Amino acid sequence: MFVLGIDPGLSRCGYAVLEPLGRGKAKAKAIGILRTESTEETPVRLAQLLVDVTELLDEYQPAVLSVERIFFQRNVSTAVGVAQASGLVLALGASRGIAVAQYSPSEVKSVVAGDGGADKGQVQKMVQVLLGLRQAPKPADAADAAALALCHLAHDPQLRLGRVDRPAAGLGSSR
Repeated sequence: MFVLGIDPGLSRCGYAVLEPLGRGKAKAKAIGILRTESTEETPVRLAQLLVDVTELLDEYQPAVLSVERIFFQRNVSTAVGVAQASGLVLALGASRGIAVAQYSPSEVKSVVAGDGGADKGQVQKMVQVLLGLRQAPKPADAADAAALALCHLAHDPQLRLGRVDRPAAGLGSSR
């Protein structure tokens, strides 16, 4: 049983697959980032992200997706890309009947670093410590994804969410 943390982004989408070990402990199975080319058009980038996230879901079959809740950003174009990537991930999870949890950046930082205003370096260091990694995950998007999965485990250590029912109408059905 795995928790897949996703730090959504169109250019860099962080991911982390954690295996719960009980009592708030977890083992990292995979941590990294999915990249899309900024020179490509948005639909092509979203299609690539769709393929990459689908591959993660197929390979690890997580019980839960822990996704960062969209938070206000000053850069509108970045915010739109993050929102599009987030929507894609949320829809993929729901379409497969995977439980989806969303956490704000301050919730994640509070759980992982003990301070809702922690900086990226503090989060990276605490992820390293909590997962017993030799090095802090880099870039920060990967560490943030691991922090999201750790945050979910802190809120739901027994993975009580399990699987959710698929949408009643089914996806792709005609009306």
